[in-house]
Amino acid sequence: MTVEPSRDTVQHLSPSSFSPHGSLREGRAIPSQPQTEAASSKHSVFEGAYDFQMGVFQYLHAPNAAHVSIHVHLFKQFLGAHHHNIGELVVLPKHPDMSGKPVEYLANSRKLEVEGSREWVSNSTGLVLCIHGPAGIGKSTLAGHLSEELRSVGRLAASVFLGAFSTDTSGPETIIKMVAHELGSIHPRAIPKIVEAINRCHGTSLETHIEGYILEPLRSLGHPYPLIIILDAIDEWRDHSTFIKVLTHINSESDVVKFIVTSRLDRLPGIDKISVRRLPLLPVSTKVMIEYFEKHLDTVPWVDGRKASSADVIHLAELSEGLPVWASTVISLLSQQFSESPPHEILAGILASKRHVGGSEGLAELYSSALKRLFPSLDAQTHFRAYFKMTLVLQEPLPLSDFSTLTGIPSHLIGKIQLALSALQTRSTPSGSERIVYPATTLFHLSFLEYIRATTTEISFAISPFDSHSALGLACLKQITSLPPVSPSQDPSSILRGSQRYATVYWPLHVSRGTLRSSVEWSQTPHRSILQTISTNARQRWAKLSFKILWPNLAGSWEESRVHTTLKDAEASMSSILESLALPRGQIESGADQWVFQVTCLEVAVRLDSGHSGAWAGLGSLYRLMGDATGSPEMYEEAVVAYRSVLALRPEPQSLANTAVALDYLYRNHGDISALKESILLLREALALRPAPLPVRHDLLISLGRALHSLFNHSGNLSAVNEGIVYLREALTLQPASSPRAYTLLGMAHLSLYESGNHGGIDTLVEAISYYREALALSPTLCPDRPTLLHNVGSSLLVLYDRGGQIDVLNEAISYLREALVPYPAPRPNQVAHLQSFAAALSKLYDHNHNLATLIECIVHLREALAVGGPSTHLNTLSSLGAALGKLYSHNSDVNALNECISHFRETLALSPAPHPNRIPYYLSTLSLSLYELYRHNHMIADRNECILHIREALAFVPAPHPGRPGPLQSLGIALCQLYDHNGDIDALKEGISHLREALALRPSFYPYLEQDLTSFANALWFRFTHNGEAKMGTLELEEMILVYRELLAFRPPGHQDRALIIERLDSVLRVCLNTY
Repeated sequence: MTVEPSRDTVQHLSPSSFSPHGSLREGRAIPSQPQTEAASSKHSVFEGAYDFQMGVFQYLHAPNAAHVSIHVHLFKQFLGAHHHNIGELVVLPKHPDMSGKPVEYLANSRKLEVEGSREWVSNSTGLVLCIHGPAGIGKSTLAGHLSEELRSVGRLAASVFLGAFSTDTSGPETIIKMVAHELGSIHPRAIPKIVEAINRCHGTSLETHIEGYILEPLRSLGHPYPLIIILDAIDEWRDHSTFIKVLTHINSESDVVKFIVTSRLDRLPGIDKISVRRLPLLPVSTKVMIEYFEKHLDTVPWVDGRKASSADVIHLAELSEGLPVWASTVISLLSQQFSESPPHEILAGILASKRHVGGSEGLAELYSSALKRLFPSLDAQTHFRAYFKMTLVLQEPLPLSDFSTLTGIPSHLIGKIQLALSALQTRSTPSGSERIVYPATTLFHLSFLEYIRATTTEISFAISPFDSHSALGLACLKQITSLPPVSPSQDPSSILRGSQRYATVYWPLHVSRGTLRSSVEWSQTPHRSILQTISTNARQRWAKLSFKILWPNLAGSWEESRVHTTLKDAEASMSSILESLALPRGQIESGADQWVFQVTCLEVAVRLDSGHSGAWAGLGSLYRLMGDATGSPEMYEEAVVAYRSVLALRPEPQSLANTAVALDYLYRNHGDISALKESILLLREALALRPAPLPVRHDLLISLGRALHSLFNHSGNLSAVNEGIVYLREALTLQPASSPRAYTLLGMAHLSLYESGNHGGIDTLVEAISYYREALALSPTLCPDRPTLLHNVGSSLLVLYDRGGQIDVLNEAISYLREALVPYPAPRPNQVAHLQSFAAALSKLYDHNHNLATLIECIVHLREALAVGGPSTHLNTLSSLGAALGKLYSHNSDVNALNECISHFRETLALSPAPHPNRIPYYLSTLSLSLYELYRHNHMIADRNECILHIREALAFVPAPHPGRPGPLQSLGIALCQLYDHNGDIDALKEGISHLREALALRPSFYPYLEQDLTSFANALWFRFTHNGEAKMGTLELEEMILVYRELLAFRPPGHQDRALIIERLDSVLRVCLNTY
C-alpha cells in the first residue's frame, strides 16, 4: 500500500516520466503551473532530472518536470521536525566509502542492457532483476551506472556493493541495516521510520527487519512508484540464500520496492520462488573495447614517445574478447608509475600473448605475467605471499601499524607491496586511508582472487585460503596471550590496540577454518600448543573482552552471568569457556551476525576436546538453525556430523532424536532418501528407550509419524503410512489437548491414503477432514499457522466435493479458504497456494451456478497469485487463470478474455517443454481448443494453423491405444476439415477424415458425445462427396457414408430439426450407389 505524504509538508519531487499518469501529483505546498506539451510528453525513465541533496532538502533540476516553487517557511518547519533524527543513523552499519576509484562506465557500452533495465524499472511488476554473467564481464560497472541514473531521478532507495567488505561475518541483519542506512541518507524523510525499526526490531525475525527497516520507511515516502535497491555481487555474500528466502515473503510489495542484483550465477538458490527477470551480460563489443583503449592509452606515461599504435589498439581489443576487467588491468599495468619496465615493453609482452581471453585462462595468463613483473625476484615473491596470505582472509581493515604488529611483516615492506599491487586493484581505498590495510576481497576483482586461490596457479603465487586462515589464526593467538585486564565499566575499545581487538574477535574463525577437526591432525598443529599454554588469566581476559565486544546489549544479563560463572572456575578449560560464549545462541536469530562467532567458538571447542558432548550438541543446533534459515543441505550435513558425534559419546534418546531430526531435515531439503531411512531407524531406537508416559515420547512419536509419512510420499510404501498413523494416534493419547501438529499430520496421512486409492475410500477422506478440524480447533485465533490450518480444512473439503458434488460441502470449503486469505501478523509463505485453492473452489462454484460474479472473483484471486508468486508457482497459476478466462469467454463471448486465455496457455507451454507431464494431456489440448474458438470468431487462418500444430504435437505423445488419443484426433480432424473449407485443400480433408475415423473407432460404445463425433465425421464425408462428384466415389467410400448417416439418423428421431437434412444427404448417396451398381 502506498501512503500519501502529508499536505502540510514539502514534498520531494519526481520527474514526470516516473508518474503513473505522466504528471506530478498536486499538493498545496507545491503549486504547479500547467505543463506544456513538451513537458508532459513521454521521456526515458532516467532522463531529464538531476537532484542535489542539502540535508533533508532536495533541489530538483528537471527540465521535463512542471515548474516548482518552494515555501521557505514550510521547509524550515520540515527541517526542524526531522533534522534531529539524522544522527540516529550512526548506530547502523555504514557502507564502506567507495569514492577512491569510481568505476567508469563507457557511454553506450551497455545500451541494450541499460534500456532493458529502464523498461523493467518502469513497467515490470516483478520484484527482482538479476543481472548475471561471468567474472569480469562488467556487472559492477553496470550496477554503478544504474545506481547513478536512478539516484539522479530520485528512484534509488539504496545501493550496496557486497564485494566492498568482508561478508563472512556480515549476516542478513547487518546488510538489511546497511541498506536502511543508505536509504535514510538518500531519503531523509524515511529516517523516523528507520529509527522506529532500530528501537523495535532487535532480536526479531529477518522478515520483521525487512518490514521495519525497508518497507515501512519506503511507504512513508508516499511515492506512487517503487524505489530500487541495488545489491551488487550478491553471490559473493555468504548469506545470499538466506536473504533471498526472506524476499519470498515480500513478492507482493513490488509497488513499494524492487531489487536489482548482480551475480555470476543466473539461478541463485531459491530465486525461482521470487518474481524475477534475468538479464544476461554478454561480452562488450570490439568497437567499444577499441574506444576504451583509445581513450585510456592516451593517459599512459609513455617513454620516448613510444606509444601504442592503431594496430596495437585493435590487437588489444581482440585479445580482450569483450572482457572489461582484462582491459582495465592492462591499462593499470601500463600506468604503473614505479615499474622497472617502461610501458612499451609491458605492452609488447602483453601483445605477444597468442591466447585470447576466452574466460579464466586468458585472465590467468595476464595476472601471472603482471605478478612476475611486479615481484620479479624470489624474495619479492616470498614477501608478496606473506602479505597476501594475510589479507586474503582478513575480515576488516586495520591500521598499517596494527597489521604489521599482528602479522609480523615490517611496515616498510607492507607499503612497498601495497604500491606494487595497486596496479592490479580494481577498487581503490578512500582518500586519506593510505595507512590502512584492507581485506583483499574489497580491493581486487574476484577473477584475480580466484586466480590466486586456484590449485592450478604456479607455486610462486598460489595461496590456499585454508593456509591463510591457519597463518592468521596463529598470529591472532599470539596476541591473545598478552591482552590487558578489563574492568566491568571499561570500554574494550579504549584499552585494546587494533591488532588486539581484531585477534579477540576473529581468532576462533581463523583457527577453525585453518585447521581440521581430526584429532590426529589437530594434535600436530601449533595452534593447539599455544591454546594449551595460554594461562587461566589470559583466557578469562579474552572471554570478558570478547563478550563485551560482541554482545554489548547483554551487559548484566543472565547470559553474561553464565559466562562469569564459568570463568570463576579456575580450572575451566578453554573448551568450556568457548562453549559458554556460544550459549547465547537461543537468544539470537539464526541469521544474525553473531552466528559465525558462535559456530567458530564451538568448532575450536570440539578440536580442543573431542569428547565435549555439550559443544558438539551446540554445534549441531547452530548448524541446524542455519539450515532452517537457508535451506542449505551443507548446513544440515554439518548438523548431522555434530549430532552423530554426540550420539557416539552419549547414546541417549535425546541424542538419537536430534540426529534423526537433522537427517529428516536433510531429506526434506535435499531429497536424500538414505537420510530419511536412517532418521526413521534412529527414531524407532529412541522410542524404545522412552517408554510411556514420559513427555519426550510424545515428540518422538510425532517426529516418527511425520518421517514415515514422508517415506510413503517418496515410495508409496503403504505400510509406512499406516505405521505412522499408529504412532500419531499414540501421541494423541499422551497429550490430546496440545497436539495440533499430530492432528495435522494425521489429516495429511489419511488424505494421502485417500488420494492414493489404496485404503478406505470416502471414509478415509472424511477422517482426514475431521483431524484437520481438530487441529484448527486447538489453534488460537492469531496463531501463525492458522491460515495453513484453515487451508487444510478447506482444500480437503474441496476434495470431498469433487467426490460427492454436494453444494453445501463446496460452500463450506469456500468459507474456510476465504478466511485463510485474511491477513495475519506473521508472514504467509503459502499465500500463493492459498490463493490457488480458493480460486479453484470459486471456479467449481461457477460451474455449479454460472454466476458471473463468482467467476470474476476467481479471476481476481488468480491474478493476485500470479503477481505475488515466483516462477515455481507460475505454471499452475497461468494454466488456472487461462482456464478461468476461457470460461469467461464461454459465458459472455468476451474475445479479450479469450485472447488473454490463449496468451497464458502459450506461456505455460513455454514453461513446460516436453516431456513435462502436463504439456500433452492438458496444456496443448486446451490451447488448441482456445485457438479453435478464436478462429471461429475471427476466421484468421494463422490461429487455425497454430491450433493444428499443437494438436499434432499432442498426438505424437499419445499413440494408440492410449485412452487420451481420441480427443486430439477428433480436434485435429475437425481443424483439417475446416482448412479444406477455407482453401479447398483436398489433402487436408483426406487427412481430417482419417483422424475422425480413427477417433470414432477408439471411442467406447457408451461414450456420451458419440452423436457429436458422428456428426463431424458425416460432415467431413459429405465434403469429400461433393468435392469428388458422383463419378469419382468408390464403392467402399459410398458404403461407409451410408453406414454413418444411418447411424446418425438414429440420433435424429422424427421431429428433430436436422432429420430432414440427414435423410436428404442419405438419399443422395443411395442414388449414386444405385447408379454405380
